[in-house]
Amino acid sequence: MRFMGVRGALRRLFRSGEVPAPRSGRPIALVYRGPASIPGCSEAVAALLKASRWGFDVRYTGPHEEIPLSAEALADATVYAQPGGGDLARGYRRLRRFRGPLRDYVARGGRYLGFCLGGYLAGATPGFALLPGDTDQYIGTPDATVRGEEDTLVDVRWRGRDRTVFFQDGPCFLLDPGNAAHVLATYPNGAVAALVTPYGAGRVGVVGPHPEATDDWFTDAGLPVRHAWDLGLDLVDAVMIGD
Repeated sequence: MRFMGVRGALRRLFRSGEVPAPRSGRPIALVYRGPASIPGCSEAVAALLKASRWGFDVRYTGPHEEIPLSAEALADATVYAQPGGGDLARGYRRLRRFRGPLRDYVARGGRYLGFCLGGYLAGATPGFALLPGDTDQYIGTPDATVRGEEDTLVDVRWRGRDRTVFFQDGPCFLLDPGNAAHVLATYPNGAVAALVTPYGAGRVGVVGPHPEATDDWFTDAGLPVRHAWDLGLDLVDAVMIGD
């Protein structure tokens, strides 16, 4: 899709009310940065969004950022991204007061992107309950190919292609029967690794591994570099325009 084609797609989405129209300028992508993330995770997601074909005006939101996370800030955003980083219980304690505003934002046509912890937080126990089901640790599933919580690599099958992606105790996604989700990727044991799903008038895209990982993530962990930004960009496209 050419950039002008993307602009046309955005105009159609804004006119249809499927995504909130920005008050001016480029579509805004809010990336959370704060106590429920760790250094490097928010920045990697922001870089991925900036590299996408959608021309986002990428801004950070959080308790120490110029834009505090609020219903008012979300009202101007086309996409809200929740990066990886840290423990689910601790992260949810920091963010649970935003559960209602985030659910309302997506239900009214917003887009939610969740990477690793952001994927866990899209679930329900605990989380924002944006999925037709819940989440679990991939490392605890039967026949999981990764068993520890350390930084490592994981194999996935993404849209029929075998890929290797950075991984650190990411979620798998448990879907209710008859759900409307579209599975983008699975782990080797068949557990869901990435999906997009409607939620109200909006859409949710989540991934357990880290396709947004930059080279330093691999080298710092002593791992061979396995670029997967194309998968991250595919997730962004899928949450914006569908399967």
